Amino acid sequence: METMKPSKKPQITYLIVTLVIFLVLNVLIYNSMIKRPTQETSYYTFMKMIDEKEVKAANIESNQIVFTDKDGNQYKTGIINDEDLYKRLYEADVDFGAEIISQSNPIIYYLVTTAIWIVGIALLWRFITKRMTKKLGDSPDLMSFGLGDGKSNARVYVKSTSGIRFRDVAGEDEAKDLLTEIVNYLHEPQKYTEIGATLPKGALLVGPPGTGKTLLAKAVAGEANVPFFSISGSEFVQMFVGMGAAKVRDLFKQAKEKAPCIVFIDEIDAIGKKRDSSLSSNDEREQTLNQLLSEMDGFEGNNGVVILAATNRPESLDPALLRPGRFDRRIPVELPDLKGRVDILRVHAKKVKISDNVDFDVIARTAAGASGAQLANIINEAALRAVREGRRCVTQEDLMESVEVVIAGYQKKNKIMTNKEKLTVAYHEVGHALVAAMQTNSAPVTKITIIPRTSGALGYTMQVDEGEHNLMSKTEILNKISTFTGGRTAEELIFHEISTGASNDIEQATKLARAMVTRYGMTDDFDMVAMEHVQNQYLGGDTSMSCSDETATKIDQMVVKIVTEQHAKAKQILTDNIGKLHEIAKFLYENETITGEEFMEILNAKPESAANASENAAENAAENPTENA
Repeated sequence: METMKPSKKPQITYLIVTLVIFLVLNVLIYNSMIKRPTQETSYYTFMKMIDEKEVKAANIESNQIVFTDKDGNQYKTGIINDEDLYKRLYEADVDFGAEIISQSNPIIYYLVTTAIWIVGIALLWRFITKRMTKKLGDSPDLMSFGLGDGKSNARVYVKSTSGIRFRDVAGEDEAKDLLTEIVNYLHEPQKYTEIGATLPKGALLVGPPGTGKTLLAKAVAGEANVPFFSISGSEFVQMFVGMGAAKVRDLFKQAKEKAPCIVFIDEIDAIGKKRDSSLSSNDEREQTLNQLLSEMDGFEGNNGVVILAATNRPESLDPALLRPGRFDRRIPVELPDLKGRVDILRVHAKKVKISDNVDFDVIARTAAGASGAQLANIINEAALRAVREGRRCVTQEDLMESVEVVIAGYQKKNKIMTNKEKLTVAYHEVGHALVAAMQTNSAPVTKITIIPRTSGALGYTMQVDEGEHNLMSKTEILNKISTFTGGRTAEELIFHEISTGASNDIEQATKLARAMVTRYGMTDDFDMVAMEHVQNQYLGGDTSMSCSDETATKIDQMVVKIVTEQHAKAKQILTDNIGKLHEIAKFLYENETITGEEFMEILNAKPESAANASENAAENAAENPTENA
């Protein structure tokens, strides 16, 4: 994509040149207008300087003698009755009849120099602005010189034969269809005007970070045969009131001159937040928003200009900005589903050499919940790993490992763990896996590992659903909570001690239990009443309570009850399968990683005749980990 940028000399250069010129001018004026200060001296020195013929001129006054030497220095001395003074002056060739000008008045000097500065700066400024007008084609606001010239600085993309197209964007078919219609309208408006349809004035792309909002805008730029203006919302925000609004005016002025065209404003929430009456309100931001609202749908209108904008905070935008007539379409750009993830992986895989036996369906299921940016990173990490391993193409193993890298970080193979810690982690992870496997509605276990990761995890259990799930039942959520408690429960059963390794499990279990009570209406006490609301759903999903303190206390009690019941359920499952817990934990301790097939093979194997001996051996390992290792 080619970008047209005007050649503009930095304004700071003009400012520096101006300061240097007038600094030199000021020095010259000072030296020409200010005499050196008059020095007092004795009559003896005066007479000695006359004898040595150093005096150039003298003025004999009633109470003092003022004289200058040949270097221009000025002196004064007192009067003494000396009848031979004039004779001495005559013989020394001193001009004693001249009027010696006393020191210039500093007030006059400052008035003259100030006037010269004002006139000089005005003339130089006029010259500079004419030069800038000639180069930029538009005269900037003189009062904004050096502080921002009121121009939008939008990047203008012209038609290009290369770059990103709609075929390069996968997993967002609905968004592409809506944007394709806008591009087609710009290409062939007569098809739509014949039936009475009008051009949509704006489309707002909404979704989590990394889902491809900016990528879709780039694809529009690649598909459209019209000028495409691109600017970030933060570029409108200025320190000085009125500059943001000036940039908006300039942007739409350029757009209307080149209509039909497309204007893309990224992160529009930087200037489009809701207006309020608080004293801390930002006047500059509100003026910028008001100007944007007027330009998008004012009396003048902007025929032929389509506004695209992207944000991941739609709830913070001003309602006047979201109404039809300004943004006629709200295009959700959500996390891709299973088919979308497969398509995205295939698009990015075209850029690297892939082995023929790679199964993208497996990778897509493993990377459930990943955004388009994360999937692109998975392909790149797999390619980097293939190079490290000395392979000429990317294999299934590289892709599976790259999924784990994106989710949990890189392996820390050199991290030193004591045998007791390693055994504790092994039982902890097997506790998760065993509780999950023994519950009918839980996702199958695909991998268990106790190799530490750079994210801080000392091990993890990976579960992958067979298909795509858009809803979770109450039973599935309870099973999830029970699975989260399985790691801590295994530590309690085997070591009769607990560790800090369950902190993230506790956090996730509590979060799910609270959501059941406050948001999902899965309790009898509150029925279908929402007790908290989600804020910033695309940026972490923070929640805020909307209930009394007494109700909040009751909610806390119910959350504790739910987690406690599922903890007890996990303890019962592990107690009933204590032999398998020991057997799988021993295998994991020795091999550090178990695949889903190996886990199920051990779990489904018939009990050995020496099951009790195996259990005793595992218990001995827990008590004496050093000897067992």
